[in-house]
Amino acid sequence: MPLAMASKITLAGMSHQLPPPSPEALKHSGELTSLIRQRIRDAGGWIRFGDYMDLALYAPGLGYYSAGSTKFGEGGDFVTAPELSALFSRCIAGQCREVLAQMDSGVILELGAGTGRMAADILLELEALDALPAQYLILELSADLRARQQQTLEQRAPQLADRVEWQNQLPQEPLPAVILANEVIDALPVERFSISDDGLMELGVSCSASGFAWAAQPAGQDLSSAVDELQALLGQGLPAGLTSEIRLRLPAWMTALAHSLQQGLLLFIDYGLSRREYYAEARSTGTLRCHYRHRAHADPFVWPGLQDITAWVDFSQLADAAEQAHLQVSGYTTQANFLIGAGLDRQLERAAGADLTARVDQAGQARRLVMPGEMGETFKAMALTRGPVTLPSGFAGKDLRRTL
Repeated sequence: MPLAMASKITLAGMSHQLPPPSPEALKHSGELTSLIRQRIRDAGGWIRFGDYMDLALYAPGLGYYSAGSTKFGEGGDFVTAPELSALFSRCIAGQCREVLAQMDSGVILELGAGTGRMAADILLELEALDALPAQYLILELSADLRARQQQTLEQRAPQLADRVEWQNQLPQEPLPAVILANEVIDALPVERFSISDDGLMELGVSCSASGFAWAAQPAGQDLSSAVDELQALLGQGLPAGLTSEIRLRLPAWMTALAHSLQQGLLLFIDYGLSRREYYAEARSTGTLRCHYRHRAHADPFVWPGLQDITAWVDFSQLADAAEQAHLQVSGYTTQANFLIGAGLDRQLERAAGADLTARVDQAGQARRLVMPGEMGETFKAMALTRGPVTLPSGFAGKDLRRTL
């Protein structure tokens, strides 16, 4: 989910290089490992990597996002932009105000709200702007994260907590809304594949003496069709030896999400690339990464349930899925361009009256958000719209849609 906060470590002897989990955490991981082993046995000894990733992240009560370990911030495994600085959420709030002002009774729907920090900071900023939405909805399936979000809102914005309502599923009736998804798509399961001398191979998961292992078999029809379509869109074959991933579930997910939007904006912010960049020969091992206590590595089978598993976003695929779901791809740019257009400089000016230490801290936070070597270029922002909606100011600058 996050941008790595430390240098990547080598895979050799990796479990010895990572900080050891507590006995309680190892017990928890062992329970999830047993569940996944049983699923593999029930499936005849092999499951798709997407199914493994789904269990490792979302198995009820055991998956990384379903259980109670600390994930966000300095004491967790990674830092997201809302945790890094309230400047990020205040800029998002301004974008929400611009879009909500164009609709009657518009709401905000946040997908996967993390600690609740972004929701609290957005609501506080909208309160200051006298632009509070009728409701702030949060789609959160994790009972643990929901409890943390409720606690954050009660602590940071108690006067606004009653405007927040948690959802177990997407709204069944389309809403006039701004839908926010910050670092959500990168955690959607992916399927892994490789181009070998034997053709297209799917990399799934089997059991091993130490836990789990990669196991290749000829790709099934759905993956083969998806890779054929990918190569047609690229206008060339994928290079031999390439190993990468693809989100086969993304189109169906986008269709369901689009059904929830009657009029308004879908705002995605995530780390990712265009299709041509994503599948370039220079990226021959794909983008799959794991995050554990601010260390990034590439082995998804280490301590299931205790580490995040993620892959970068193919924003070209996201745009295609949006258009298939009858949404307009209205904007695409870097996080740096987006935040600058959304008024990051004005947010910094508001800190001018604060003490010098606070001003220096905020300036440092802003640099992390926009500098190319930090989040500024790696992260992208995409705006999808439906109905008569004027694009918010964050997309008034450099338009990168031509690169998709």
